[in-house]
Amino acid sequence: MASWAALSPSIVEYFEGEDFYRCGYCKNESGSRSNGMWAHSMTVQDYQDLIDRGWRRSGKYVYKPVMNQTCCPQYTIRCRPLQFQPSKSHKKVLKKMLKFLAKGEISKGNCEDEPMEPTVEDAVSSDFGLINKLDIHCDLKTLNDDLKKSLESEEKKKAKREESNEITHSQDMEEKLGSGEPSCSVKVHTAPQPGSRGADLSKPPCRKAKEIRKERKRLKLMQQNPAGEREGFQAQCQPSSLLPPKTKSNQPKSLEDLIFESLPENASHKLEVRLVPVSFEDPEFKSSFSQSFSLYVKYQMAIHQDPPDECGKTEFTRFLCSSPLETENSPNGPDCGYGSFHQQYWLDGKIIAVGVIDILPYCVSSVYLYYDPDYSFLSLGVYSALREIAFTRQLHEKTPQLSYYYMGFYIHSCPKMKYKGQYRPSDLLCPETYVWVPIEQCLPSLEKSKYCRFNQDPEAVDEGRSKEPDRLQVFYKKAIMPYGVYKQQQRDPSEAAAVLQYARLVGQACSERMLLFRN
Repeated sequence: MASWAALSPSIVEYFEGEDFYRCGYCKNESGSRSNGMWAHSMTVQDYQDLIDRGWRRSGKYVYKPVMNQTCCPQYTIRCRPLQFQPSKSHKKVLKKMLKFLAKGEISKGNCEDEPMEPTVEDAVSSDFGLINKLDIHCDLKTLNDDLKKSLESEEKKKAKREESNEITHSQDMEEKLGSGEPSCSVKVHTAPQPGSRGADLSKPPCRKAKEIRKERKRLKLMQQNPAGEREGFQAQCQPSSLLPPKTKSNQPKSLEDLIFESLPENASHKLEVRLVPVSFEDPEFKSSFSQSFSLYVKYQMAIHQDPPDECGKTEFTRFLCSSPLETENSPNGPDCGYGSFHQQYWLDGKIIAVGVIDILPYCVSSVYLYYDPDYSFLSLGVYSALREIAFTRQLHEKTPQLSYYYMGFYIHSCPKMKYKGQYRPSDLLCPETYVWVPIEQCLPSLEKSKYCRFNQDPEAVDEGRSKEPDRLQVFYKKAIMPYGVYKQQQRDPSEAAAVLQYARLVGQACSERMLLFRN
């Protein structure tokens, strides 16, 4: 029998209807409207497919704005890092950081292009209060135990059928229910080793071409010196893939050139970026938790004026340390694996910023950023976004399909949130057909109306829509069954409406893979 880890599908609990909240952008007391579900566990592929349909997570709560009804429509935005070129204001921020690290120089005043940092409301308004009010009647351990028993039971039944060669169910039922597994196969992934890391993000990937040329020149002058000869030989024999392309004088510097510009040996400060898995079983995450939490409290109170009781350890853990995503490693995936991570910025031995990110099959998804307000002069919101774009490019080298940087939601009607459109080229997700459209084509329509269908083809439809709801997988009374079987046991008409609404919002593929928990 396959291992339990190999049979672990996403388990979600959907909340019927739409919820109304106070909008964190326009401050309308009940204008924000969304659908939501609690993810007890979720595979990275399922979450990738969900965010490509306009969903987004806040801790384990996964929600989707009701775009044509909410007061401030929130459009999923993604940047294309492979084609990204930093703007003049982006270069200013990177140069400002280099000057600070090299000489300790502090720029006077804030960068005029400094964007509004993402707030708690950028995830979901009144998120902490919402999660505290959710009445989840079951815990994940109980669900896992029940699900495991259900899967084992189905496996035994399947083995009996194969042994006796007797068909006990109709062909239609076998096709829908099968062995109790999701209709799409689940790949076996080995769990990441504790403390495993990707490449050191704080070090430059290679030396600059200018330095290489200097070494070659020095080699000519030191031909009689064996030590110098060896040094020059080593420089020339580096693999070409590790050397940056020779830039022409009129060609702009790449993002990596600007970030990893070499510092003098006597630099005033040292910045190190560490990628830490979000797991209390990880020693580095555990050892830095206290410092990371203290930084979060300082940030929330200073930047967002949160009272102490709204940024406690419980809220911090639920919002930024509790993730439904299951860590996955794949031979062709990134070395660090897939899942949820904290990208910690260590300056001279202390954490000054933390970027919370999800690494998914096709993208790096930015979740949140908090930083030390004492270092606001470094424009850490812009700097961290640029580092995350560069990190996406780095992951792409090993994993070619991982080529996008998701920045959460773009809210055109909120001036403070329009800064995300400055990272180009970027695309917005059409809220009706779920295709990506370049932001330049969307902006004229958004100037006229808050809610827009970006797909200009009037005949186009949602290709991933739910077409066969009876194939939706339900986890009910410790058993997995297709909705076609489940609905025969239900007499409440509101239950059918809730399940069909869920199917419409998550799409056919996710509805067949994920288990919808019903009690």
